[in-house]
Amino acid sequence: MRLPLLLFPLALCACQPSNDSTAAATAATGAPAAVSAPRAGDHAYQPTIAAADFAAHVERLASDEFGGRAPGSPGEQKTVEYIKSQFARIGLQPGNGEHWFQTVPMVRSVADPSTVLHLAIGDTRQDLAFGTDMVVVTRSGKSRVELKDSPLVFVGYGINAPERGWNDYAGLDVRGKTVVMLVNDPGFASGDPRLFDGKRMTYYGRWTYKFEEAARQGAAAALIIHDAPGASYGWDVVRNSWSGPQYDLPVAADPSPRLPVQGWITGEAAQALFAAAGQDLAKLRAAAGKPGFKPVPLPAAASLRLDSTISTAQSRNVLGLLPGREAADEAIVYMAHWDHLGTHEGEPGDNIYNGAVDNATGVAALMELAEAFRHAPTPPKRSILFLAVTLEESGLLGSQYYVTHPVIPLAKTVAVFNIDALAPIGKARDITVVGKGNSQLEDLLAKALRQQGRRLSEESNPAAGFYFRSDHFNFAKAGVPALYIDSGEDLLEGGRAAGEAANRDYTLHRYHTPADQFDPATWKLDGIVQDLEALYAVGAGLANSGQWPTWRAGSPFEAARDAMRPPAPAAMPRQ
Repeated sequence: MRLPLLLFPLALCACQPSNDSTAAATAATGAPAAVSAPRAGDHAYQPTIAAADFAAHVERLASDEFGGRAPGSPGEQKTVEYIKSQFARIGLQPGNGEHWFQTVPMVRSVADPSTVLHLAIGDTRQDLAFGTDMVVVTRSGKSRVELKDSPLVFVGYGINAPERGWNDYAGLDVRGKTVVMLVNDPGFASGDPRLFDGKRMTYYGRWTYKFEEAARQGAAAALIIHDAPGASYGWDVVRNSWSGPQYDLPVAADPSPRLPVQGWITGEAAQALFAAAGQDLAKLRAAAGKPGFKPVPLPAAASLRLDSTISTAQSRNVLGLLPGREAADEAIVYMAHWDHLGTHEGEPGDNIYNGAVDNATGVAALMELAEAFRHAPTPPKRSILFLAVTLEESGLLGSQYYVTHPVIPLAKTVAVFNIDALAPIGKARDITVVGKGNSQLEDLLAKALRQQGRRLSEESNPAAGFYFRSDHFNFAKAGVPALYIDSGEDLLEGGRAAGEAANRDYTLHRYHTPADQFDPATWKLDGIVQDLEALYAVGAGLANSGQWPTWRAGSPFEAARDAMRPPAPAAMPRQ
């Protein structure tokens, strides 16, 4: 799970299970569940989705023995071997040909914190300090990159969205230039529901997209102006996330365009820059949120020398396959990231970041779903791929590598279900769909939930763009319909107030800290069992049919899917 805080509605609370509703869900989904305490000693696994089995997996993966599951550490070796052994025990086949693993190369870079960004604005000069006024990194893989008098140009939101009739780069050549842009998108800033998706962030509002587009346009550098409402987090999150080690795939593994320099500047630094350039940032911000905006060259130039310490390493994805009995070349993917933050040497007290909720729960969910599919009365017609990816906490790199090196062609990948941090807080009346409104997968999930007497809910802060912050997003960008759920917050005991309180408690006291540990005394797993039953039902329905779910009309991912799989009359009707 990626920063910032308040990212996912996850928490702990004491909610009592309801065996009657569990039985009803079992009958509805066809994936029976058992709710019982974990057994001591050697665990006897059930061939179903079972709370006791789920707990046993989480307890093991989140134990101190695994050291926080950091990529490249001894904890990685223990983790991937455990996942492999469980996939084999369940009866899956190696998912990468004859191999259980997919090697993921990575590049580690650490920017020199003494780096200074020099801005020449007419006769004045502004020097921006790393961490205080700006943060910058390179994706070039080079130990030194330089900017020399690179002209600055304000490109509004830095968006090129043909399907929305919007292009902030229209008529502009940015080669050799540094583009300066705003975070989020025009709909959020203006509040106009007719622009993009209004207050709900679109893909175009995400900072990753903005840097990607600037690279496609050929810019020498790109700087995003930070503001807390637009980003949904403060400058401290930017500073902490962009300082220290940064990870990327090698250029050879990911040949997409890359920026030599990319980063952020504070709102205060931007205000001073624009004022010195004779511009009113507030007026330009308002203009950038209206159709027809034209980029504004600034009478300013950027220079810097960015030295970085570069090293290379490897990590591994783990893949288990249940071959389909008829259409084995077509697959449904269930995925979760296995990595967490490792052990912080030199940190006083408990320095093992166990990552029980984030994301031992997701890996345990893969095991339980695999058990249910493997022991179904009739094997699925289509294949099911269970994918445990690495380096999510370092920028979604394991899933990014898989998408560029898929073992099953993306055109033959029916759908992806991402499981990233399930909440052990008891049963809820809902499931939260992150990025609700993206694809027809939600219709299938809604049908499964109706059988449980439950409903879909939208995330509480759609303006933050959480859909773009976990591993499924790499599949979505490539065009594969992807569903990302969170546990619901409208709890059977205590309602939404209890769910929100549990969310705050987890975020403030356990998220990305050593306190994220398995606790059999307080964890209530019956809600997670219900969530997994619903995901099983959706996947089983797709695996035993010829359906190809699609993106909603107008989705930014629709064109990529249509390019690999042209729409056919037999496809599910768009809604």
